[in-house]
Amino acid sequence: MFTMYQIRLKGYLQVIQWKKMTIPVIMMLAFLTLGTVMWRSSEEIMALFFFGYIGVSLGIGLGLYAALPKKKKPWGRRVSLFLVGSFLIGFTAVSGQENMQIEGLFFGLLGGVFLAAVTHYLIAKVFGPMFFGRIWCGWACWTVMILDLLPFKRPAGRLPGKWGWLRYLHFVLSLGLVLVVWFAFDFQEGATGKIALAWFIVGNFFYYLIGIILAYALQDNRAFCKYVCPVSVPLKITSRFALLKIGGEAQKCNDCQACIKMCPMDVRISDYILNDQRVLSTECSLCQTCITVCTQDALKLSFGFDMGGKELLRERDTILLRRIKHEDASA
Repeated sequence: MFTMYQIRLKGYLQVIQWKKMTIPVIMMLAFLTLGTVMWRSSEEIMALFFFGYIGVSLGIGLGLYAALPKKKKPWGRRVSLFLVGSFLIGFTAVSGQENMQIEGLFFGLLGGVFLAAVTHYLIAKVFGPMFFGRIWCGWACWTVMILDLLPFKRPAGRLPGKWGWLRYLHFVLSLGLVLVVWFAFDFQEGATGKIALAWFIVGNFFYYLIGIILAYALQDNRAFCKYVCPVSVPLKITSRFALLKIGGEAQKCNDCQACIKMCPMDVRISDYILNDQRVLSTECSLCQTCITVCTQDALKLSFGFDMGGKELLRERDTILLRRIKHEDASA
């Protein structure tokens, strides 16, 4: 029996396209290099452990995605989300008593407390997206780690209108709250310590609660990301310059729109590809669902130089959606 498993493993390894391991290896090496540089400059070995763990976790998830057959590829992303998300919540926030919410970033910047929260946001949410886009949203976010377990994996499209501006309002209110309690009430303990940890736990609880409520109300796992998440504000700005984006071959695309229908962020992917562009939307989280469902193998991750920010997004047909709900209720 052991010999049989060896033969199966050997055959499986032979069909892996090792070229697809380029992105996982680059991601892993990037974080390990960053951790090494920060360790050598600060003489803090924990920097190497922190970034090394995240890099290896992302590498494992992306590697599994590249290696697994199509139907099982989502497990690669789930593994990465769990490994990174649970680590940041358990080790960094709870054990390290740091506020990893965006308010923790503001408290840290105001107080000059440049520990895990500030470092995490600056690298993963500000400078990192210039190279790797919003890959953090698709592969490492502890909020998405929970929301992706919900049943609404095929969204009906975005709500018509400017609902996405709610996240900018959330960002401003979060910053305003920190400024008020800092300067008006002289409260400066929001970055580290027991109060900061309580802030993170309560804030994260409300993130999950709002995310779950929105998911069931709109039948969309990523509704929180699209309309409410304040972290997407800096991400959308810097990911415009991302070197890593979804690319494709227009001659292979038959415009079946499977990628559009399955995209959790409602990006009109084939519209970009048929226009001989990479996916320039700053809503793209590089989850690679579009690559998985493409029957023509027209899509792939690619490095290049172009300016993102051109938003081609699918909006839901509210009349059609109401009709479908009515038919389901009558059946």
